[in-house]
Amino acid sequence: MRRGLFVPVFILILVLVELYGFGDCQPPMVVNIAAVFTFDSVIGRSAKTAIEAAIYDINNDPRILKGIRLNLITKDLNCSAFTGTIEAVFQVIEEEVVAIIGPLSSSVARMISFISNGLQVPLVSFAATDPTLSSLQFPYFLRTTLSDSHQMAAMADFIDYYEWKEVISIYVENSYGRNGILHLQDKLSEKMIAVYKFPLPVKANRSVISDILEKTKLFGTRVYVVHVNPDSGFEIFSMAKRLQMMTKDCVWLATDWLSALLDSSLGINYSKLRLLQGVVGLRQHVPESEQKKAVLLRKRNLMKDGLMSSGLNNYGFYAYDTVWVVAHAIDELLKRNSTMKFTFDKKSRYSMQGSGLQLGKLKTFDNGPLMLEKLKQTNFTGLTGQVQFDPFRDRVGSAYDVINIEREAIKIIGYWSDRSGFSGHSLQNASWPGEKTDKPRGWVAATHERPLRIGIPKRVNFVEFVTEDHETHEIRGYCIDVFNASLRFVPYDVPHRFVPFGDGKSNPSYDELVRMVAEDVSIQCLLPFVNLGVFDAAVGDIAISTNRMRIADFTQPYVANGLVIVISNRNTNSGAWVFLKPFTAKMWGVTAAFFVLIGVVIGILEHRVNKHFRGPPRKQLITMVLFSFSSLSKTIQEDTISSLGRMVMMVWLFLISVITSSYTANLTSILTVQQLSSPITGVDSLITCNLPIGYPVESFIGSYLTDNLNIPKSRLVSLDGPEDFAEKLYLGPKNGGVVAIVDELPYAEFFVSEWKDFDIVGQMISKHGWGFVFKRGSPLAIDMSTAILKLLESGDLKKIGEKWLCKEGCEAGRHVSDPNQLHLDSFCGLFLLCGSVTFTAFTVHLLKTLRQFFRYKRKQRDHLSQSSSATSSTPCAQAVHSFFNFIDEKEETIKNMFKQYEDPPSAAV
Repeated sequence: MRRGLFVPVFILILVLVELYGFGDCQPPMVVNIAAVFTFDSVIGRSAKTAIEAAIYDINNDPRILKGIRLNLITKDLNCSAFTGTIEAVFQVIEEEVVAIIGPLSSSVARMISFISNGLQVPLVSFAATDPTLSSLQFPYFLRTTLSDSHQMAAMADFIDYYEWKEVISIYVENSYGRNGILHLQDKLSEKMIAVYKFPLPVKANRSVISDILEKTKLFGTRVYVVHVNPDSGFEIFSMAKRLQMMTKDCVWLATDWLSALLDSSLGINYSKLRLLQGVVGLRQHVPESEQKKAVLLRKRNLMKDGLMSSGLNNYGFYAYDTVWVVAHAIDELLKRNSTMKFTFDKKSRYSMQGSGLQLGKLKTFDNGPLMLEKLKQTNFTGLTGQVQFDPFRDRVGSAYDVINIEREAIKIIGYWSDRSGFSGHSLQNASWPGEKTDKPRGWVAATHERPLRIGIPKRVNFVEFVTEDHETHEIRGYCIDVFNASLRFVPYDVPHRFVPFGDGKSNPSYDELVRMVAEDVSIQCLLPFVNLGVFDAAVGDIAISTNRMRIADFTQPYVANGLVIVISNRNTNSGAWVFLKPFTAKMWGVTAAFFVLIGVVIGILEHRVNKHFRGPPRKQLITMVLFSFSSLSKTIQEDTISSLGRMVMMVWLFLISVITSSYTANLTSILTVQQLSSPITGVDSLITCNLPIGYPVESFIGSYLTDNLNIPKSRLVSLDGPEDFAEKLYLGPKNGGVVAIVDELPYAEFFVSEWKDFDIVGQMISKHGWGFVFKRGSPLAIDMSTAILKLLESGDLKKIGEKWLCKEGCEAGRHVSDPNQLHLDSFCGLFLLCGSVTFTAFTVHLLKTLRQFFRYKRKQRDHLSQSSSATSSTPCAQAVHSFFNFIDEKEETIKNMFKQYEDPPSAAV
């Protein structure tokens, strides 16, 4: 029974072994791999030579595959369409290949990846750099070259190193170009750098390239990043040169396609290098090694023998290493499992209509998952350096050389790595277009073909700041003059034209004006850009606020500004010191000085004739002070005797009468007309008074008062202009008006200079300024800020302000807290009259006294000369002392002294 079952079971096992290959432990003698790409291309020519060299080296290296020959099956896609590409791939897969090398195009790599995923055949690419080729979407896709994510990070770091804030990207319109530039845009946005994108069709002719380059001129930036295929990239520079776009202000940057193109040339075309003068590009960094030298030596020998039609670029090195990656994986796979198995995919029994491809005949690579694992575990040193894969099956580590075309030569000027970026002194001085060595500005403010469009608010009030003349359409005003004067300090030409913004019936919205400057123009709207009404800048009385700075750039403020409170200048408050309010401090000081002056002068004039002004010095001083101040209440105890004293007192009493009556009237007004007084003395009383507050219509002030000071909207009244301001302040809060108006300082100062019944009270609520508005990141904002500072230092800014805003002289901020006070100017005539009369009387009295003194001294000398022949001079100090003793005497005593010398002495009896 058992022996009867043994024979059938044995026969069944033999059949299974025959059918499924069980027990076949002999390793294959030949392993097939495929190379699928376009051979006749810049990268393809180099890659084909490198792959063939790698196959030769592997098959002649006893350390790998150990006698197993690696067979290369090649298929030239020749830029085939979708159907042709798929057909070519199926043809090589029918040959039972264990891996596919290629293709060059990222879009083709996507198509092939779908097939390789289904048949478990790894696709290893040395040129598909699209960062979006995901390992999750294509699990059998590996990349031995560097993803463009690294290249774009290097490019973004280079642009940021030179501090350019805007770039124009010109790229081929396919997945390679689009996704590469999208990644560049992401990297640059992290550094606050804007990117304008200009796609080129895959097979763009010179006319299309010319049109695209002309469109880029509509933008101010002159930093270009070119990311195209090597086969068509040179035409862009040729056309740019013809359009005079490779000047000293321009920057041209190229991704690694340029180095691939230059390195693959058998002989350097010096005319092309002259065309590329100043262009900077990236090249994958390939370290120097003996292995690399050997490959380059072999290349030179092949070129010498005429067996190689193209140079070897860095993509060729990556292609060479790619073959070795596959060989190492096959070697490791065969060490673990000596067989390579392929089975028909019974689930794929369908055909492509019209192609004649029977997909049901395709075989699945059973060892594909294990082959994939061995590929992912790759770790060896190749021509391009250490070859390893990260978890996403991208090459680990990345580095780029920065190349520069200078005077028909290719120079390496820098090195970038994903670990350190441009660290230390890794960037040397570059040569730029026009053989310029200084860093190009990288942008132009405007051109004469497209001047800078500057929006200006078309104001209907406060037109001294900025407006458009209705008749001549001339743009004029203080802000315009400041802008034009600042341009003189900008070291380059800025063609511009002013475009009024507003309907001319009411003041426009300044927030809207700033938004129109900040608004971006999409690439689809590029052609009608000039007619969109979007501004490049804005000039006017535009306040710098936090919300506006979030969307646009402002220059250095050219007007120190802030919010202030305007009230009726008849308002006041009573209090303990209200009696001081009728006069200003200067008026009080001058009046007090005159009280003292009149007392002293009257004391001097009356000293010799009035007994009330005689006595000890202390008594005389008290008498003079009391006499002067007693005149205020008309209770003078001492009468003036001298004629000069009476004349001075007459004028003084007239002045006192006018001053006291004015003081009484003003104080009465302050204390009795309470219905006209304003309770607003500053920001605190403004918030707590619960009365209506005015502010300019279409201004940010309303939202500021609500958001920052928490003043209810119900209290806020929007007003149209100066006339409306005055009317509402005259009416007051009880008659439908407002208690105060909050406005910006320049407007407020101009308003109170025109309307004398109003004034500014308290301190500034907030401090900011006016500035010119530019697009975010515009370098012109920085240059104009510097120009404004120079304008300020030169004094021209002050002169412009005096021209437009100072009709009756400029006063720096009329901040007064008591607008009803009487000023010294109102009484200067009376004080001048009183002072003149007092000075004249004092001078006459002094001259009269001196005459008497000299007369007395002369008589005294004559008398002494008659009694004695000896004479002696009187010392100066003694003479002065004698003079003061003389004027201290009474008038009667002096007369007696004169009589003593005039009457002859009596004869002796």
